Amino acid sequence: MSRIGKKPINIPQGVEIKVSDNLVTVKGPMGQLQKMIPKDMSVEIEENILTVTRPSDSSQHRALHGLSRSLINNMVEGVTKGFEKTLELVGVGYRATKQGNNVNIAIGYSHPVLVEPKEGLELDVPTPNKIVVKGIDKEAVGLLAANIRDIRRPEPYKGKGIKYLDEKIRRKVGKAGK
Repeated sequence: MSRIGKKPINIPQGVEIKVSDNLVTVKGPMGQLQKMIPKDMSVEIEENILTVTRPSDSSQHRALHGLSRSLINNMVEGVTKGFEKTLELVGVGYRATKQGNNVNIAIGYSHPVLVEPKEGLELDVPTPNKIVVKGIDKEAVGLLAANIRDIRRPEPYKGKGIKYLDEKIRRKVGKAGK
């Protein structure tokens, strides 16, 4: 059995969950999220505890069981605490500046790159070499952070580029001199 799928989700104070057909709506202090879960999974709420159950023990149902529970748990966590990812710009002259809601990144190209966040996401620049992506939807936060990282991925020789704060870059040895 799926160990993750069997774990119950505790619903914190101030969070409201509605389930109609396959649409799960989670409303909390930071906002509201909706997600369609697979039609075979059933969601039950009893006394501030949510459980996800599956109809059979087939491999597809086992896979969807843990996935459905994780998606709902991420929605509950998102509307209570929110999610954030921090990116770091490594390189001489690499910097980011905030312009309204957008971020302007000078990353070694002939032109600055302007990043516009989608609705519900927020970009913050605490220092010129750090960008923080914040939001309540874990998937959207991760996607925007990955798109920003793709502007200039870190290269393995000097480590220059945009990397996640906790990312370790595998370094290669350069040319050997005489």
